[in-house]
Amino acid sequence: MNREIAQPIMLIDSHAHIQLDRFDSDREAVLDRAQAAGVHAILVIGFDLDTSRGAVVLAEKYDYIYATVGMHPHDAKNWEDEAVHSFRDLASHPKVVALGEMGLDYYRDLSPRPIQKEAFERQLDLAEELDLPIVIHNREAYHDIVPILQARRGRIRGVMHCFSGDIEIMRQSLALGFYVGIGGPVTYRKSDALQEVARKVPADALLVETDCPWLAPQFRRGKRNEPAYVRAIAEKIAELRSVSLEEIGEITTQNFENLFIAS
Repeated sequence: MNREIAQPIMLIDSHAHIQLDRFDSDREAVLDRAQAAGVHAILVIGFDLDTSRGAVVLAEKYDYIYATVGMHPHDAKNWEDEAVHSFRDLASHPKVVALGEMGLDYYRDLSPRPIQKEAFERQLDLAEELDLPIVIHNREAYHDIVPILQARRGRIRGVMHCFSGDIEIMRQSLALGFYVGIGGPVTYRKSDALQEVARKVPADALLVETDCPWLAPQFRRGKRNEPAYVRAIAEKIAELRSVSLEEIGEITTQNFENLFIAS
């Protein structure tokens, strides 16, 4: 009797911070677990100059790791005009596929809001100059982020990382040509709004991510997150959409390649 050979799961963690020192003691084991879980590529995200350099170092070392470079709104208070030159130089590396994470954070407000906006706009200018996609960080700031991006419609593309908006914000993001990144919170017990987004986001706009070491899925909630756990996120999305895990892996891998590799 003929039997179909099971296809391997192909997943990509499109947002990870494994360059941080929280992974220094066991980074190789973390990467081994990720590959065992079916994760065949990882995008390591910079959020200041040091972590951006660290992301590039990892991307140089591993074929299946890519990097982004940028400044998080928390660190915008440290923005200097010279930072543009540093990020431009880092972005010239062939394994750097995007700028960010960048954006606005009105939840913690660790940098004054006008300074957050200035750093965000300067990085958007650089993204246009270099024709690179961007990774957007938002916390309670969609009402400012969306108009800023609308002013650059057609000139900026990217992903709404760790999406936390409702269906209407999802539609506005899609209208801007952005992808929607779904992370660990979709597995939480009180995440009805995000689960509804995960059900309804078009297949060609969906990405999965961990944001490790933070936001671990429910089964590891409160503990260190890592790229292997993107599988639990993909499994939950598959359940919500009534499709197979293999299908989620296939579509999110294709979306990752379309946004970050082919563009």
